[in-house]
Amino acid sequence: MRSLSASHLNLLLVEPSQLQRKIITQQLNSAGVMAIDSVDTIAEAKASVQRIKPDLIVSALHFSDGTAQDLLNWMHNTPGYTELPFMLISSETRREQLESFRQSGVIAILPKPFTNANLKSAISATLDLLSADELSLEYYDPESLRVLVVDDSRMARKMIRRVLTNLGIQHFEEATDGSEAISILAEKPFDLVVTDYNMPEVNGLQLTEYIRSHETLSHLPVLMVTSESNQAYLSNVAQSGVNAMVDKPFEPKLVKRLLQRILE
Repeated sequence: MRSLSASHLNLLLVEPSQLQRKIITQQLNSAGVMAIDSVDTIAEAKASVQRIKPDLIVSALHFSDGTAQDLLNWMHNTPGYTELPFMLISSETRREQLESFRQSGVIAILPKPFTNANLKSAISATLDLLSADELSLEYYDPESLRVLVVDDSRMARKMIRRVLTNLGIQHFEEATDGSEAISILAEKPFDLVVTDYNMPEVNGLQLTEYIRSHETLSHLPVLMVTSESNQAYLSNVAQSGVNAMVDKPFEPKLVKRLLQRILE
């Protein structure tokens, strides 16, 4: 395992308010993060990232020249920055306004104001994402595991794969929804399916029900990754036969614990 601490992180803070930059910087310092560059516009953030690539971007939502989504889209479409960890800090509470960030594979979404516990949890998730911590399984060699990752978001698939790669898993196939996943499952064997819930055509619930009803697939472990908050939907998912569920954004340590449980 390659161990990192908060003091190793080089962070870019993107925040238009001078007062908020000062407050957030102080809170980051208290969490052990000392190497912090600050900018107040999207344009300056892009220039800073290209000058010195940070380990993590912490960003507000609204700026004079755009939004955090514009910065995130630029990163996702610029070679070399597509997998750069991104944390959103926002006073926005409307779920529909934050859903695109959840689906984009951000490492954390923190409210304004956030607690020290919120921040430390998000920093810990970032360190886990940047560190290798191989799974220890009694019946499986992580390097031999065959995993099907199902999500209609390309960036969410990248985030899932990055977390699983850090756990020692090397063999992946990807599907953009449940329908494509079913076609792939008919052709190749897998040891694990990691699937999103909300997808077009065939969603994660329908995919899980298909797997559980299929004679040769019914044993296949399924980890559901979801941003869904409706308890009725989640109850249906739990009853469909998923082995475990994890929220978006998810913590790599939690994914590791869940995989150790469902694969043993």
